Amino acid sequence: MRRFLLILLTVLAAASLSAQGKIRELLAAKAPEGCVEQSWDVDGVKRTALVRVPSGVTGPLALVFCWHGHGGRSTHSARHWGYPEIDKTSILVFPQGLPTVSPLVDKEGRMPGWQTSVTSEGGRDMRLFDVILTDLKKKHAVDDRRIYSMGHSNGAAFSYLLWQGRPDVLAAIGSVAGSLRGDGKPTTPLPVIHVAGKNDPLVKFAWQQATFVAVRRFNSCAEEGQPWAKEGVVDATIYASTKGAPLVTAIHDGGHEYAKGSTELIVRFFKENPKSAK
Repeated sequence: MRRFLLILLTVLAAASLSAQGKIRELLAAKAPEGCVEQSWDVDGVKRTALVRVPSGVTGPLALVFCWHGHGGRSTHSARHWGYPEIDKTSILVFPQGLPTVSPLVDKEGRMPGWQTSVTSEGGRDMRLFDVILTDLKKKHAVDDRRIYSMGHSNGAAFSYLLWQGRPDVLAAIGSVAGSLRGDGKPTTPLPVIHVAGKNDPLVKFAWQQATFVAVRRFNSCAEEGQPWAKEGVVDATIYASTKGAPLVTAIHDGGHEYAKGSTELIVRFFKENPKSAK
C-alpha cells in the first residue's frame, strides 16, 4: 500500500510539474519577428493584439484574425501555430483575451479567453474585432473580400460566433478543435474549414461532428465529401456547396492539440475562398 501511495504521489507530482511547465512556456513565449504589439481602447478597457503586416507586398491585403484558446496567449499562438511563416502575404492579427468564464475548464473565469455567445461578456470581443478592423482599414489597404477569422478551441468557437454576428464582413472561417454552439444559427452561408481530433477529450469529437452536420445544412453542402488535401497528420475532405460556401473537415487521430498541418490547410482554404464579388 505504501509503495502504491509513493507511486501515486510521484505521478501527481510529475503531472503538476508538466502543467507548470506548460504555463511557463505560455508566459515566456516571445512574438515572432515582424509581429508588433498594438493596443486599442474598447469601452474604456485597454485591449492588445500582435499584428504582422507583410513587407514588400503591394495591393489590397488579406486580413486574418487568429484567436487563441482559453488560457492561451497571443504570443504563444503567433509563434507556435506557424502562421507568419506559412502565410507571408496577409496582415495577421493575434488578439489577447481577457479573463473569461469557461464552463468546461475555468468556472471562476481566471484565465484569458473569448465570449461564448453573441451577447455574453457584454459583447466585448465582438467590439474588439470591430475596433481592430476599423483601425487597420484606416492604416492599410485591406481587401474587403479577404477578411478571415480562425482560432483554436475557445478561439475557434469565437470564430463561429463571428459568423453569426458579422456574416457580411467575413469571407470564411477556420476552426481547430472548436464547435458551433447548439443555439448557433448563422443566417448567411460562409466557407468553413474545421480541424478535429478523433480523441479530443475536451471538445468531444461527437460535438464537432454535430457541427459538421449543422454547417453542411446552413451552407447547402453535398452529403458526400471528396478528398481535398493531406498535410502533417491531418486528412481533409471537402463538401461542395450549391451556394459557394464549401465545408472542409480536416480530421486527425489526436486530441485537443493544434495539430500539425492545420495552418497549412487553413491558409490554402482561405486563399481559395475570397468573398464573391458583388
